[in-house]
Amino acid sequence: MINKLSPSILAADFAALGEDIRKAEEAGAEYLHIDVMDGHFVPSLSLGFPVIEAIRKKSVAVFDVHLMMDNPDPYIKAFAEAGADILTVHAEVCPHLNRTIAAIKENGMKACVALNPSTSLSALDYILEDLDMVLLMTVNPGFGGQKYIESCTAKIRDLRKMMEERGLEIDIEVDGGIKLNNVQTVLDAGANIIVAGSAVFGGDIEKNVTDFMKILGEA
Repeated sequence: MINKLSPSILAADFAALGEDIRKAEEAGAEYLHIDVMDGHFVPSLSLGFPVIEAIRKKSVAVFDVHLMMDNPDPYIKAFAEAGADILTVHAEVCPHLNRTIAAIKENGMKACVALNPSTSLSALDYILEDLDMVLLMTVNPGFGGQKYIESCTAKIRDLRKMMEERGLEIDIEVDGGIKLNNVQTVLDAGANIIVAGSAVFGGDIEKNVTDFMKILGEA
């Protein structure tokens, strides 16, 4: 599996969002992680269609859009039109997950399912073969800057083993508390798409991206 860094723009300076994104891309980041929060599934509100559409005009990155929201189905087409390349929905809020995944693919996007830290991998039993990526939350979603939940390392390892037993090569993305001092741990466990927010956009963006990519083997 190819390792990729997906900087989370939720941690960027919104007064200089375009500039922060430019710095991350010029340093080599090929993905951008875009969190959409509805204030219901998670307590925070963030980023909607106007922001995604605006930065799409300025960015060539893969838009890795993570919907932390109830009832995402009515908005799938709109996210595709706004510029999403990968669309992630949470298993916890999709009662007809097969239908949701089919709709994502019908609208030309790659499909990803996210699981909260306490959600069992069994939620993927009958959908895994249909996915392009699985996102394992390594903090409880809703706020940036949280500490990585150590027990999630075993979950990453178990998911990669599940995929290998089925002969599947599917990306495993991890999101939450990932920093330079623990990214190797999650890579070793089987993750290959790394979301990092404050660890990228806090301080020297170019240096932070470069340091991550050296560990990921992208530099």
